Amino acid sequence: MQALHVDSFEVDSPNVKYSEDYIESTYHYETTDVQMRNGKAVAVPKKLEYQFRTQRKTPKLGLMLVGWGGNNGSTCTSGILANKHKMEWETKEGKHKANYFGSLTQASTCRLGGSGANHADVHIPFSSLLPMVHPNDIVLGGWDIAGQNLADAMGRAQVLDFSLQQKLKPLMKDLKPLPSIYYPDFIAANQADRADNVLPGQDKKKHLDHIRKDIRSFKSKHGLDKVIVLWTANTERFSSVQSGVNDTADNLMAAIEADEPEVSPSTIFACASILEGAAYINGSPQNTFVPGVIEMAEKHDVMIGGDDFKSGQTKMKSVMVDFLISAGIKPTSIVSYNHLGNNDGKNRSEERRVGKECR
Repeated sequence: MQALHVDSFEVDSPNVKYSEDYIESTYHYETTDVQMRNGKAVAVPKKLEYQFRTQRKTPKLGLMLVGWGGNNGSTCTSGILANKHKMEWETKEGKHKANYFGSLTQASTCRLGGSGANHADVHIPFSSLLPMVHPNDIVLGGWDIAGQNLADAMGRAQVLDFSLQQKLKPLMKDLKPLPSIYYPDFIAANQADRADNVLPGQDKKKHLDHIRKDIRSFKSKHGLDKVIVLWTANTERFSSVQSGVNDTADNLMAAIEADEPEVSPSTIFACASILEGAAYINGSPQNTFVPGVIEMAEKHDVMIGGDDFKSGQTKMKSVMVDFLISAGIKPTSIVSYNHLGNNDGKNRSEERRVGKECR
């Protein structure tokens, strides 16, 4: 049976409505509510109705990375630019062309259903399921405690083939991160030699206002409809969740005003993003989203999410360990090389940084 591949589709259903600006849909979710009655569990079918609305026009999107000059940030930028400019380069295995292989949104397809009498499978690109911004159209920017331009940062990361780096350098040499927040207590002392591009002082309210201004300026300068802030910097130590400090949105703002020591840089970036209406994604296993941040996001109706990227070997190791243990094999140690996170490894080599997220 031959599969059919299409690039676009519509849904013909009374639960889906198309307008010039939006796709609106009604979804009925069926579940079971278990109630205890006279010591007996009673299962009660329950139906919930959800209303979804999606903009048909993709926005002009900006992505601001915290840690833009790090291994992750520079490699992400390199990959997008290489694809955008359709680059080719020579390696010892031969000529390579930039592609988005491995990307969930750009390389994956989904089965839409069967078509015709023979029920041939119809597949559609994942990126066509809903209106999505293409990575090549994203405007990139961000912050870093190191002041290297992105071309030098790419070289320091040692991830890409040298010949590709040479092609990318002219496009990246003028890209430089904005000064970032540096509180030495939250990352290892061995990171101090990189911290040459930091906001002065320790006034957390001034830092919050400065980051908010950076987001506004970036959005205005590039004529953006939306901005997403993505934490891709070093993993911080865990913040202590304290009553009266970071347990509510109001207490958190007061704590920032008072320069409370348990307010981390990532929490300040998250607060700045929320207050500017920019979605915030956390890519490290730290407790950025203290209760006060969550309440603030709900109050301002801003999306926040993420507790670690775990997109590469970390996820693979988690899967393999589960498989091995299920097979009766108990691993005693796993050692690997992660060239996108080596500086994070250096950061966590200090005893105090090996917190609950590393154990």
